[in-house]
Amino acid sequence: MSSLQQGFDFEAPEVQLDLDTDVDHPLTPPVTWIKGFLSAKQQQLLLNEVDHYPLEKVSIEVYGKRHPIPRTQAWFGDPGCDYHYSKLHISALPWPKVLSRLRQKLFTDHQIQSNTALVNRYANGRDCMGWHSDDEPEIIEGSAIASVTLGACRDFVVRHKKTQTKVNFALESGDLLIMHPGMQQHWQHALPKRLKVTEPRINFTFRHIIPHYYR
Repeated sequence: MSSLQQGFDFEAPEVQLDLDTDVDHPLTPPVTWIKGFLSAKQQQLLLNEVDHYPLEKVSIEVYGKRHPIPRTQAWFGDPGCDYHYSKLHISALPWPKVLSRLRQKLFTDHQIQSNTALVNRYANGRDCMGWHSDDEPEIIEGSAIASVTLGACRDFVVRHKKTQTKVNFALESGDLLIMHPGMQQHWQHALPKRLKVTEPRINFTFRHIIPHYYR
């Protein structure tokens, strides 16, 4: 067994909080929060690999004007699984070794099928993500979206689209948040600014999309 496999063995999670009671419940978002999903050794393997990712800051179009996003990112995936949003087309990069192992762990432990991973790096608490839903048409209907956190603890806030009810998850390094079917239809999510945070946070979001959708 390689050192990579030894470091990325399938260890039991620390704590699991399952809120998946009703996909359109106005107070309870359909998510599963698993604290300590990755061990310290697994986290370090990922962090070491992230140092070699071609992270870049892209610009998106808002009301006809282009604005740089407040974070850097990279997109990995199977052939034909490119990324499209805000008139951007980003070709999928081949899977790095450790990220591929994490993808396999998500499937083995929680049956999360994915063929893409979006990596976002937030340099500090000034970097953020606004309110949105991951409801792009190329995402396979009924699939879950998995989000793994490394680095600084940041607040991940979700908001019901009708009632505006908010639920906050203080995601720590190594945590996994699974957004189940129905989440994107009825809830939005955001990563607000936290100016007291000085350390970087890295997020890995795994999606299952239709290959060659925009061909």
